[in-house]
Amino acid sequence: MDFTFTEEQQLLRRTVHDFAVKELAPSARERDAREEFPWEQFRSLGKLGLTGLAIPPDLDGSGGGIVETAVVVEELARTDPGVSLSFLASHSLTALGIQRFATDAQRRKYVPPLARGEVMGAFAYTEPDAGSDAAALATTAILDNDHYVLNGTKIFITNGDIAETFLAFATEDRGKRHRGIMAFIVERGFPGLQTTPQRDKLGMRSSDTAEVSFRDCRVPAENRIGGDGQGFKIGMQVLEGSRPIIGAQAVGIAQGAFDLALSHVQQRRQFGQSLSEFQGIQWMLADMATRIDAARLLVYRAASLRDQGQGSAKESSMAKLFASETAMYVASTALQLHGGSGYFKDSPIERFFRDAKVTEIYEGTSQIQRLIIARHILTQPSSPP
Repeated sequence: MDFTFTEEQQLLRRTVHDFAVKELAPSARERDAREEFPWEQFRSLGKLGLTGLAIPPDLDGSGGGIVETAVVVEELARTDPGVSLSFLASHSLTALGIQRFATDAQRRKYVPPLARGEVMGAFAYTEPDAGSDAAALATTAILDNDHYVLNGTKIFITNGDIAETFLAFATEDRGKRHRGIMAFIVERGFPGLQTTPQRDKLGMRSSDTAEVSFRDCRVPAENRIGGDGQGFKIGMQVLEGSRPIIGAQAVGIAQGAFDLALSHVQQRRQFGQSLSEFQGIQWMLADMATRIDAARLLVYRAASLRDQGQGSAKESSMAKLFASETAMYVASTALQLHGGSGYFKDSPIERFFRDAKVTEIYEGTSQIQRLIIARHILTQPSSPP
């Protein structure tokens, strides 16, 4: 078993790290305060080819795979988790979702602009009464000649107010639950599509979040992805594929918080010595570092399995679960190590603490991940060595 990154992957990590430190770090606090997304820096990611990872060159992508995508998201999250969120929602949920499940004509129309970083994508699934109960969609899609007419409301949609391309989900019949759900590609210019920013989030404030409403929104029938009732399966498989990327984001948050804590305890002096010389502090650092390393290994195992085309539902949920809870643990411990100074907004650790929490909630809560893992354990017991 090989747990090392290739030279190309190591170069990719250094490139993204240097970009984040130079282009994102200086304005991260101000953008967090203003809830402002850095369009200029995002387009620079596109020029570097990073928004086209895991997308083939014939669709204007830069190749690579899920492992490379995880590397990018981890390093972005290490500096500005909010930017990493907008990146992964556009790339891993929208662009890769369309690439995987759409027709060739649909892919060639919608994937290249996303791969080049010219436009932003959004994954429009969550509703007021359809969160963990993903089959309870209320947004309807009624066929009217050569168009579907969509009516309903989505909430908490990352990139919802800035995206041009939406991968949206609606049902032909609520009584059918998951069997009635269909998937559509919706353009911002379609009549009846409205978006409203949702502001004052606890964390991830440099990413855009919005309510997306469909009011007799007419979507060409040719924009439907998959057949009748296949939308639920498409949506769940897109989310499953994105979980290692959310895990990578959580690892990046944990690493960023750890970096701040390590620097602080090495510089801060109490009782005539640096905090890092106290055994109790050293044990806290050791626990943080060990959990980060374990989370990273889980994340890249799941990403590697997906690149190999192997089933990875359990491994992806394990990665997302452990990495997100590690992010929260490390951010909380890092803030504790900062003492009172970490509790104020002029300390970067305060932002990481706020950003970490949502990784335990979106794209399947920690409780849902445990449910998925348990079902796999109970229905597919491991074979003896």
